[in-house]
Amino acid sequence: MNGTVEILREHLGQALWDTFVMVGIATVVGVVLGTALALVLYLTETRLFTPNRVVNAVVGFVVNAIRSLPFLILLVVLIPLIALLIGDPYTPTGGAIALSIAAVPFFARIAQSAFAEVDPGLLEAAIATGAPLRQVIARAIFPQALPSFIRGVVLTVISLIGYSAMVGTIGAGGIGDLAIQYGYNRYETGVLVAIVVLLVVLVQAIQWIGDRLAARVTH
Repeated sequence: MNGTVEILREHLGQALWDTFVMVGIATVVGVVLGTALALVLYLTETRLFTPNRVVNAVVGFVVNAIRSLPFLILLVVLIPLIALLIGDPYTPTGGAIALSIAAVPFFARIAQSAFAEVDPGLLEAAIATGAPLRQVIARAIFPQALPSFIRGVVLTVISLIGYSAMVGTIGAGGIGDLAIQYGYNRYETGVLVAIVVLLVVLVQAIQWIGDRLAARVTH
């Protein structure tokens, strides 16, 4: 018991910080670039805007190709690329890059589904008034899709927390690394139990906050 407490006292703070950094960076990158890809997919498949089967097919193929790889396999595949970019892939920065690449197509499909839920009648009315595409997106699509969009962000964050634990399997830091290095390799069961409890509490808190935010913006 004393060993568990000592390990947590010395390493848990840094592990949590590394996880927050990785997940935070990946969430921002995933939401920004994923939303951009989602708009391309949505606008090129909807008859009201600019249908383009070729662009839609190419972007959809790239998104699906990345999503088809389990994250652990994607992480291994990306190690040479990350090493080329930053030198040492076995760092929280390397983990953030891998998580970001996984987050972009993941969130793109979520955002695309959120946009697809917008009432076509509302869009037709906005277009009929002569509103340019930029205004239709900003004042019709995004406000109507916002509740689902927020729930998608929450789902992405929770998924990235799980993925970040896998990053620990290659020694790139975070709570996954702490669980593997001390809880598993050194047979400190108390460390594993503490991390499991912490993850459950963290995910529940994030889900609760996301549900409340989505409820507040639901029309």
